[in-house]
Amino acid sequence: MTTKATGAQLRAARNALDWSIEELAEKSGVSVRTIIRYEQHDEVPPTRGGNLYSLIAALEAAGIEFIGSPEDGPGIRIHSASTKS
Repeated sequence: MTTKATGAQLRAARNALDWSIEELAEKSGVSVRTIIRYEQHDEVPPTRGGNLYSLIAALEAAGIEFIGSPEDGPGIRIHSASTKS
């Protein structure tokens, strides 16, 4: 499990799964407003209450792998066997 992800990675992961913000909110338990705020950051968004962890967990459960580090080459990898949800 990844513990950090950038807002750009979150946007890319959600778009790769073709999920709306509302779908990600439902699957992660994180509010739409928080997701919008996080996705506006190109770096790791400031977070509290485990929201970033919840978003990452939901995206990883759907087949997204967060690669690189926030400081060096952040990206995503899509595991096609898990992307159908």
